[in-house]
Amino acid sequence: MIEVLLVRTSLPRFVSRSGARPGAGAGPALRSGVRPAAATLLAVALAAVTLGPAASPAAAATIPAGAGSYTDSRPAGTQGPTTNTGAPVTPKVTAAARNNPVPTNDWWSSLAFQRYGDNPYSTPMYGHPLTYQAKASGLEVGYPTTPAIVGDGRQYEYAHKADLTVGLTGLNSPDTKADAWSDWTVTPYWADGSRTFRATIGHGMPFVYAKGSGGDARITTASTPTVFSDQGNVLGITVAGHHYALFAPTGADWNVSGTTITAGLAGKDYFSLAVLPSTDALATYRKYAFSFVTGSQVSWQTTGGNVRATYTLTTEAREGTERGTLQALYRHQWLHTTDALTPYTYVSPRGTMKVRESASFTTSQRNNGVVPALPVSDGVDRARLTGYLNEVANASDPFSGATDTYWTGKALGRLAQLVPVADQIGQTATRDKLLGLMKGRLQEWFTAGGASEFSYDKDWKTLTGYPASYGSDTELNDHHFHYSYYVYAAAIIAQYDQAWAADSAWGTMVKHLIRDTANPSRTDSAYPFLRGFDVYAGHSWASGHQGFAAGNNQESSSESINLSAGLVLWGSATGDNNLRDLGSYLLTTESEAITQYWFDASQQVFPASFGHDTVGMVWGSGGAYATWWTANPEEIHGINVLPVTGGSLHLAREKAAIKRNIAEMERENGGPAQEWRDLLWEFEALADPASAKAKWDGVNGNYEPEQGESKAHTYHWINTLNAVGAPEMTVSGDIPTSAVFSKNGTRTYTAHNHGSSTRTVTFSDGKTLSVPARSTAVSTGPGGSDPGNPDPGNPDPGNPDPGNPSTGNTFRLKTGGVLTTATTDPAGADTIASADGVNRDGTPYRPNVYEIKRVNGKVSAGAATAFRLRVDAGTRVGLAPQVRVSYDLTGDGTFDRTETFRYFATDPVNGWEEYTQAAGVQATTGSLGELKNGTVRLEIWNALGNGTSQVQTGTDAAVLRIPYV
Repeated sequence: MIEVLLVRTSLPRFVSRSGARPGAGAGPALRSGVRPAAATLLAVALAAVTLGPAASPAAAATIPAGAGSYTDSRPAGTQGPTTNTGAPVTPKVTAAARNNPVPTNDWWSSLAFQRYGDNPYSTPMYGHPLTYQAKASGLEVGYPTTPAIVGDGRQYEYAHKADLTVGLTGLNSPDTKADAWSDWTVTPYWADGSRTFRATIGHGMPFVYAKGSGGDARITTASTPTVFSDQGNVLGITVAGHHYALFAPTGADWNVSGTTITAGLAGKDYFSLAVLPSTDALATYRKYAFSFVTGSQVSWQTTGGNVRATYTLTTEAREGTERGTLQALYRHQWLHTTDALTPYTYVSPRGTMKVRESASFTTSQRNNGVVPALPVSDGVDRARLTGYLNEVANASDPFSGATDTYWTGKALGRLAQLVPVADQIGQTATRDKLLGLMKGRLQEWFTAGGASEFSYDKDWKTLTGYPASYGSDTELNDHHFHYSYYVYAAAIIAQYDQAWAADSAWGTMVKHLIRDTANPSRTDSAYPFLRGFDVYAGHSWASGHQGFAAGNNQESSSESINLSAGLVLWGSATGDNNLRDLGSYLLTTESEAITQYWFDASQQVFPASFGHDTVGMVWGSGGAYATWWTANPEEIHGINVLPVTGGSLHLAREKAAIKRNIAEMERENGGPAQEWRDLLWEFEALADPASAKAKWDGVNGNYEPEQGESKAHTYHWINTLNAVGAPEMTVSGDIPTSAVFSKNGTRTYTAHNHGSSTRTVTFSDGKTLSVPARSTAVSTGPGGSDPGNPDPGNPDPGNPDPGNPSTGNTFRLKTGGVLTTATTDPAGADTIASADGVNRDGTPYRPNVYEIKRVNGKVSAGAATAFRLRVDAGTRVGLAPQVRVSYDLTGDGTFDRTETFRYFATDPVNGWEEYTQAAGVQATTGSLGELKNGTVRLEIWNALGNGTSQVQTGTDAAVLRIPYV
């Protein structure tokens, strides 16, 4: 079934490698699990889509938008959303939901977008841990726990396979519609004239909450179930090795007959089921069986260099008074929460999910900064850079013949990167010429009636640019990719010309593109909330219809980041702090998702049988070492890098993963990159600037740039990073338009102030930087500030290691028992002593002690101690490293506050595992207070077992973060 669907929906873009749109729209390429024999069927499918009839547009009206305008009807001869045969299609929703903008590009979009005319239900939907597919008799539910490696080893997937189907007796609905939705939940609806049925499902939800009329509850299992618990209205069954609990109202009773399980509803209209992590979890899950989820909502806040997000489920008690629930957190979430978690876990394509017993949880992450350009440095030859700039500014066609939304966007992005670079070296005439080119092209698109324009679709509540490309019109694919370039370019213009960006001028049209792709409002009747960004999955989805057996997908995560970076810059430049902070939330959240799910930086997500260190595409069911249009390794690796901008710095958080990524590309490629070499040099420069510069120098400008790149930008990027060092991601500024770089123990701080008055930017290591209005400032030094220190070259006169300043709130473990803010120490590993077969839980026994003294700081409201450690017990069984963090607030030798965390049970398999504060706090003593020349200590020991283990040192995965500023 999976292969059949893949064949039906594959629309790969067979275009040249150097000029291919790296989008995500239509379906997996031939190598992604489809047999070569399917090529004929693919050709037929392509022809059907290409030759489908175009809808006849009504007479278009022009709607003013500041100085710009758009139309309310498509240009003649163009199409909007269609089925695969080209027939126009409108949202498949109930009457109750008809006026609510449909969030296309979601994990469940096939419920509302009937892409395939013969499937009025849905394709598989991957909620995690559960998977779903609507059919006439109800909702298929599965829990895939064993990965398959397909497509010649290029794709791993936990494909949907129904363990059971939940519905009502006799239900035979002609279709399934979307009835209600919230930030990460959806309620499908079935009706057959005699019966109605609804089932609320969502990301991270182990429950399915059902409501029906006209029939009894019915569960049909894929094979004869084993009953492990029968308590009348509560039934525990095992199907295909997976444990489920079925909950009917009090007074009802489940009846098992072969593979059919039914229950009358005792005069009620509700029931539920849950997938259990183990049979002994039944009592816990029973507690929440009738606390029905009615909605989901995320809120975010960006303050002091940190991004906090709270994820909340709303519930109602259908029986009893319980209003709590259970929810499973993805890896990118539990790595960044200090909220208590249960011991329960689930398998998913994104690695282990951990269960929280609460209706909400909060994550906290360091804000990943965005800068208009890398800081000025002496590593750049200005005359050479000027020559490269002139090549672009004086080209006969700076837009390289682009006509559609995507390639126009790419060209705008290329020019936008050069504006602040030209300004930086005093080439103001070139800067202004580039700005003029960008304004002219944007104004063409922002004015209805010309060769290019935007058109609003009132049925789908979306704004589409024509000429469209790659299914952005017929499938609503990739809007966030295409429009990211427009928003980013507009933000650069606004930095230099605020009048142009005013709502009365062209700002209103920019905001329409933002509302279409990343609308922060849930009450806007014209556009859906965050169309493409899945707040719980932590990243965007690219397909508008999600019509695949493998779920939805996203290829170019970096183009999604480009939109978030554009929001940061646009919000900063126009004084819209809400949009600025939205951009920071989206970028910081998706950055961790990319780190874990595209690059597997912790090496804890991809199955062991999948022989790749990165994927080009993430699917609902897994991931693929692939792109939509080529199997060339350069594009597979480069597609999640482009475009390289000041928003790309987040990638530097995992420098070891970058090095693995480049090494794999070169292995698969049979040598260094040739076609997208500039992108991959720039990527490598985020981890190893010297190596990237050596490759640039070896070519000496004799190459053809990727179409969204220029020699000017690549030269500036690589040579600047070689001069100032790679981004230092353990330090952040208190405004999002700031960044830090480090080379040989020296840090370079930069920030751009879009405001109208001078402001002081404070970095998390204590460094302060005064930034004039509407300017960029740069400062170089060791970091930190202490007015009482007579030696500003050494922030801690009592510290014998001047490379280890005592200021800051993020420290690496360094071999030798040191906590340090330095990032240049070599990677290593320390041995953790054996527990000698005695239970040492909660009591340090022969611990490794890491310490830093003379620390100053004030408690950060709402923050908590966090750590990220990699540990390995090899093949030893039953070991359990445990951490205690202690604070001596005044350095007098007495620890005023201790926090002991639950131990981490290692597996008996060689390889690093990640231990974080998400394990939960076991015990605390004392209280936090202001640190005045204080001491911070981290102890780690083996709480259980009879053998040694190891802990990494000197890496980004050997970090303690304290709740201080």
